[in-house]
Amino acid sequence: MKLTAFALSFAAVALATPSPAQEQMGDPDFRPVVAHPAYAGEGPHILLDEAHGGVQTMAGRYAGFAALVRADGYRITSGTTKLDQPGALDGVDVLVISNPARNGDDPSAFTEAEIAAVEGWVRTGGALLLAADHAPHGAAAEALGAAFGVEMGKGYAVQRTRDGLTSNLDFPREALGNHPIISGRSAEERIDLVHTFTGQSLTGPAGSTVLLAMSADAREAADLPIRQRIHDRIEAGEPAEAVIAELTTPARPAQGLAFTHGEGRVVVLGEAGMLTAQLIRFPEDSGRPDMRFGLQTEGHDDQQFVLNALHWLCGLTS
Repeated sequence: MKLTAFALSFAAVALATPSPAQEQMGDPDFRPVVAHPAYAGEGPHILLDEAHGGVQTMAGRYAGFAALVRADGYRITSGTTKLDQPGALDGVDVLVISNPARNGDDPSAFTEAEIAAVEGWVRTGGALLLAADHAPHGAAAEALGAAFGVEMGKGYAVQRTRDGLTSNLDFPREALGNHPIISGRSAEERIDLVHTFTGQSLTGPAGSTVLLAMSADAREAADLPIRQRIHDRIEAGEPAEAVIAELTTPARPAQGLAFTHGEGRVVVLGEAGMLTAQLIRFPEDSGRPDMRFGLQTEGHDDQQFVLNALHWLCGLTS
């Protein structure tokens, strides 16, 4: 993994105190084009879960994801009912769950009945794309991940840089797994670089493929206040290596996983922004231009990675 100039600027925004007028939203200008759509006509049905308190909705921050998958020929609808309700997953080919939020006093976004329903549905042939990034989303998705043998770091995965840390990571070819999601169906679909936009780290079940491998020296900060404390102490002149060693723990080995579960397929990502096209809009009097992040940014293969993941989940690649 390596640092980009964008990573530095985005990390600075993430650690700054947000303005009340600062707004984070789906990028309305994102218009994805897929040169060779996987499906002509009525493709597989993707259900985007919107029943568990997350802000990743088709009308909001996941509008870009919805636009991209439609351009590849999929049908996508919003899921607004609990996942254990009768018929909740009928006719669904891929269930997408992104950044669920805790359920009241329960740290899990999902009831035991919902987790059992989703696990059973996948085991008998369903396909799940689960994205849960930095705290608190890892804790909210932890119980669901555990049903599939996935362990979550639940914090902020970070990488050492020359001047401190970044939570925005590049995964070049040598950090990408040997899997159809990486190789695609042709040379045009091959993935050479994936960029993520602040997330957690993961450990997969036995037999899973690490799609996005964390560096051996990657670390994880437990929450944003600790991430901020690291930033502040390094800015104040304390030795970065000592501060990082004190306030972080070793990261888990992955930020992306793929595996089969019974007759079904699962992809788990420790970062959700890479599935979106978003912008941060600052107050007019701040003098700061809009900042875009996600699928519409340049210098990576994230759009193709998303499509390849869905191709594999739907059985187009083996």
